[in-house]
Amino acid sequence: MGCYFCDVKESWNAKKHTLTHVDEIVQRIVANPAKAVVITGGEPMLYDLGYLCERLKNNGIQLFLETSGSEPVSGQWDWVCVSPKRNHPPLQTVLQQADELKVVICNEADFTWAEENAKYINKECYLLLQPEWNSCKKMMPKIIDYILKTPKWRVSLQSHKYMEIP
Repeated sequence: MGCYFCDVKESWNAKKHTLTHVDEIVQRIVANPAKAVVITGGEPMLYDLGYLCERLKNNGIQLFLETSGSEPVSGQWDWVCVSPKRNHPPLQTVLQQADELKVVICNEADFTWAEENAKYINKECYLLLQPEWNSCKKMMPKIIDYILKTPKWRVSLQSHKYMEIP
């Protein structure tokens, strides 16, 4: 989506990962004890995930989506997290479907970006502010101050980074 902190397919070597048929992916997932799957990106909604969702749902798997919201949603989801990116703003229709709005905070202007997106969510949606990892020490105190003044927001942390898990 063009943000420097995004997880994108260009971050891994595609030559090391052969294409895998959806049915094989489903088979691998079903063979494991976990009964929930998170689909994230890059941007997963660049693809029609209807078939994948259907197959996983038919096998009792809960489905969680993390999307920038810039593309229409395909598939059936138990939870939708919209993490909007400035280079590809979210569609209002996707924001309205969000169970969670997670805005990455890199600088003070991102608080305004968060509020602009929060105008379009449904009343049940969780509002989360997440410090961008490289600016975390600088921005975390600002996030805490913001939340204390605007308690509709909560803090989201990338716990795997604190645990030094890649």
